[in-house]
Amino acid sequence: MSASSETAIEAEILRQVEARGADKSICPTEVAQALSPDWRSKLTAVRRAAIRLAVAGRIDILRKGKPVDPISVKGVIRLRLPGRVEPNES
Repeated sequence: MSASSETAIEAEILRQVEARGADKSICPTEVAQALSPDWRSKLTAVRRAAIRLAVAGRIDILRKGKPVDPISVKGVIRLRLPGRVEPNES
């Protein structure tokens, strides 16, 4: 995948999480669907881009509603703006 494709995916992730707002999350499939009619072929690239953004601190990756380590995440995930404190963390 080219650097411009990776940048476009990252930009779409950021656009969607910002549009959704601080208290909401998005599904990676929403990003893939916005990028291509053949969205299933984009899912791996979207997950890789999400991991890059999470490592850089630009988004949080959630699993079962909780932030997770982006490097070791597996399974179904959601994405959101970073920094929201979970109700039971305060």
